[in-house]
Parts: sequence; C-alpha cells; structure tokens
Amino acid sequence: MDFSAQLDDLQQRAAQTKQAAQAAVTESREQLRQRIDQAKVDVDLAATDARQDASAAAADARSKWAQMKADAAAKMDDLQTRIDKRTDQIDANVAADDAAWAEDDAAAAIDYAAWTVDNARLAVLDAIDAQVYADDLATRAGS
Repeated sequence: MDFSAQLDDLQQRAAQTKQAAQAAVTESREQLRQRIDQAKVDVDLAATDARQDASAAAADARSKWAQMKADAAAKMDDLQTRIDKRTDQIDANVAADDAAWAEDDAAAAIDYAAWTVDNARLAVLDAIDAQVYADDLATRAGS
C-alpha cells in the first residue's frame, strides 16, 4: 500500500487550509461566506466518501470530538498490544494477516486525519467570520 501519496495529499490539504485561513483574514464577510459554503461542500463530500468506505468504529469516532479522543487512545493501546504480540508470532499467515490489518489501520488513520483537516478549515473560517461579524456590529454601534 502506498501511504506516501496519501500523506502527500494530507500535507497538501493542511497547506491549503493554512492558505485559506491566511487569505480569509483579509476578505470581506461575503467572501468569507462563499469560502465557508465551499468548505461545507468539501466536508460534506468527504464525509459522504468516508461513510461509504469507513468501518463502524471509524463512523463512531467521527460522531463526537470527545469520543474521538477516547477512540484514539484505545486504538493506540490496541496497536501497542499488536506490536508487542507480533514478536511472539511464528505463523507466517498470522503475520501476513497482522500486516494487512496494520495497513488498513494506517489507511483509516490517514483518511481520518484528512477529514479532521477539512473540519479544521471549516472551524477556522467560521471563527474568522464570527470575528468579522462582531467587528462589523461594533463599528455600526459606534457610528
């Protein structure tokens, strides 16, 4: 499995999120609303894709931020247990199954990270929009 391409995509998404946040700071409220609307479309498309591809555990992890943290901690414990157990394995078939499971976990983690970056972009744009709106109201009140 080629994780490099997925990680390159993740890095590009993070860079695009950073660029969007930097550009949004100087944009009008209307421009911000358009950017937010596009971000929502992107997140919805990504969520649709993820729902089609994700397992029940991954879907549960996306339901709440607090659950995400708990799931991540549990996943790390599970990974460490499997890593520790791997050294005791003698059967090549069991080891191959473990490798496939690890690849699936890695792919799911990268997909989840991409989803998180998309949501971070939306949250950052929303925060900037809220501040611009508050500033607009304060300016109007002062006039």
